[in-house]
Amino acid sequence: MPKRDEAPIGAPCWIEVFTSDPDKGRAFYGELFGWTSEETGEEYGGYINFRKDGVYVAGCMRNDGQAGTPDAWTIYLATDDAKATVDEAVANGGQVLVPAMDVSQLGTMALVTDAGGAAIGIWQPGLHRGFGVHGEPGTPAWFELFTRDYDATVEFYRQVFHWDTHVAGDTPEFRYTTLGEGESQLAGVMDASAFLPEGVPAHWSVYFAVEDTDAALAKVVELGGSVVRPAEDTPYGRLAQAADPTGALFKLIQPPVS
Repeated sequence: MPKRDEAPIGAPCWIEVFTSDPDKGRAFYGELFGWTSEETGEEYGGYINFRKDGVYVAGCMRNDGQAGTPDAWTIYLATDDAKATVDEAVANGGQVLVPAMDVSQLGTMALVTDAGGAAIGIWQPGLHRGFGVHGEPGTPAWFELFTRDYDATVEFYRQVFHWDTHVAGDTPEFRYTTLGEGESQLAGVMDASAFLPEGVPAHWSVYFAVEDTDAALAKVVELGGSVVRPAEDTPYGRLAQAADPTGALFKLIQPPVS
């Protein structure tokens, strides 16, 4: 199981589901991915941590409706200075959604939009180092941004999060940039201007690894979720998109047979 003590600067380091029904979310993801969950207490607003085989993989926060945003998964990128990263985000075309704030001794968090309008979290680790396992069944495996403003957005992540970017595709049909290359790839940015439906904002998606995408989709439906995009074979594996019982979207990936 690929474990890590700490994410590299700029890399995805934590994910959390913002949900209007935390109890339903705990039951759904627990059954789907084999996660256990634990409440952190009222001092942390009832925040819930998920673990896979005892290792942190994700969090869960209640959506009380006051923000006016739908239930969704949020991805956080690692930084060694959250306040400075927020300033850099603004200087490079982003906007502040949640300013940098300390979470006790656990770390410092913030939430901004990038140059293309997609929301992205910022996490400066303290005692909480982020997810400790990835790429195995039931854990986060890939992180991907769909944007309409591709060039400005790629430059945003270079400047704000110090990404080492690599062009994976540069044709009109497939423009794609990755953080890192080869087996060291950690995230990707896709030019989605040609296919992102009107009214759908630029956004990040988290992919969860599964042993069998079709079986996982069947389980999603059994547990009260829904299939958004049926499973399909790609060079990267068998992919699908689903929604949990309150509508938070996520993707599934069954790695290709090597």
